[in-house]
Amino acid sequence: MPIAKKPKTISPAFSPAQIAIALAAAAPAVAPETPVDWSKGVATPGGGVAETISQLRRTRGKNKSPTKEQVAIRLDPGVLAAFRASGRGWQTRVNTALKEWLKTGALAKPLPSAKSAKTGG
Repeated sequence: MPIAKKPKTISPAFSPAQIAIALAAAAPAVAPETPVDWSKGVATPGGGVAETISQLRRTRGKNKSPTKEQVAIRLDPGVLAAFRASGRGWQTRVNTALKEWLKTGALAKPLPSAKSAKTGG
């Protein structure tokens, strides 16, 4: 898979002197103070706003007990398009369709259990 090239830096459209002139000419952005209506405020649980934001930014960690194995599989474009068109969860539906196909007895040998497949016996 090719690695994306780092974007080149683009020089600013204005020189520092032009920016200084524009800032000096601009009116100061001072908003009039307005009272805050705290009656509609909401208390955040556990540590305030900073803690809430950090909890929202958390990502899922590594799967400690995986029930599925990640593999690469090549599918016909039409098959893939049909499953993707069905919306979120299309990979789970592919898995379910394959399980149902296996139940029809299409394979000569029965599917080994997950434990015996990993231990080799």
